[in-house]
Amino acid sequence: MSTKDFVEKDYYKVLGVPKDATEAEIKKAYRKLAREFHPDANKGDASAEARFKEISEANDILGDAKKRKEYDEARALFGNGGFRPGPGGGGNSFNFDLGDLFGGTQPGAGGGAGGGFGGGLGDVFGGLFNRGGAGPGAGTRTQPRRGQDIESEVTLSFTEAVDGATVPLRMSSQAPCKACSGTGDKNGTPRVCPTCVGTGQVSRGSGGGFSLTDPCADCKGRGLIAETPCDICKGSGRARSSRTMQVRIPAGVSDSQRIRLRGKGAPGERGGPAGDLYVVVHVDGHPVFGRKDDNLTVTVPVTFAEAALGADIKVPTLNGPSVTLKLPPGTPGGRTMRARGKGAVRKDGTRGDLLVTVEVAVPTELNDKAREALELFRDATESEDPRAALFESAKGA
Repeated sequence: MSTKDFVEKDYYKVLGVPKDATEAEIKKAYRKLAREFHPDANKGDASAEARFKEISEANDILGDAKKRKEYDEARALFGNGGFRPGPGGGGNSFNFDLGDLFGGTQPGAGGGAGGGFGGGLGDVFGGLFNRGGAGPGAGTRTQPRRGQDIESEVTLSFTEAVDGATVPLRMSSQAPCKACSGTGDKNGTPRVCPTCVGTGQVSRGSGGGFSLTDPCADCKGRGLIAETPCDICKGSGRARSSRTMQVRIPAGVSDSQRIRLRGKGAPGERGGPAGDLYVVVHVDGHPVFGRKDDNLTVTVPVTFAEAALGADIKVPTLNGPSVTLKLPPGTPGGRTMRARGKGAVRKDGTRGDLLVTVEVAVPTELNDKAREALELFRDATESEDPRAALFESAKGA
């Protein structure tokens, strides 16, 4: 990333969030935009792919607390006019190259004390933008570049989400071109760019004694120029690559959860580390069971007699034998009981509980014997009014 990018790019604007956005708000905005502009959903759309890269770059900075702090400090220092030249020139003006600040300790420029600018700012910006002392005089070695982060989605069954599953994921990303081994040259012998002398960057004056560093236009920031451009990657050294990998989804994952797999993204360039893979998990529903955090839920119908007199009832569990729960006499409909250890798997390997909600089943048809028994029960309890307390409370209110 160039100094110009650092000064001008507003990552908050890229994600559409305010500068005081919380981590959750940033994550939510990134997910929404990444899904909208993902290359798999916009095949052949170069503008969508560029937008996706911009969104991923913004998330890489703002989604990391340390990088975000450094970015905010950097924007406050330079983006708002820090180190402006003094009025009238002469002894009050500063004439130095911002590249010196990024490249580690450099001698001071111009008149005056001529003190050096030590590693403080270089450390901040080097850590933030993966730049290692690439200022003037840093040599001709091109810098490693971290691979692109990739986001994918997977849909699991309810049972797979509870117990965990290994699923195949097919991913597409930019990777070193196989045809030219990432050199960009058909013969595998690119030459060092004479414009930037292999650094991939050029400096330009911006007035007032400042100098900004931009990617070299001749080699597009690679530091190398292909004499005979590769037919596949057209000299870029990068090509679209598809691969399938087996990904283990941990037990207990929840719907819409985003899992980060370090180093499983796109390969880096020039020895740089691979990016990360982010997997967004979708979970299908279940016809019997539900889920509440680490607990599973189930609604069990019981007869009026079981609820009134008490009973031992059998309750199904997910992928296991049924359990027997003791229903106390006088159990009302809607009461929830707990079968311990029959829920979803927690992070520590233990299981949550199965929450069993009782629902009194009312028969839609009665035979003569059942009707007679209920009429006898009604006559025996007609002095009891279950709604009496309700009316009393209404009067009091």
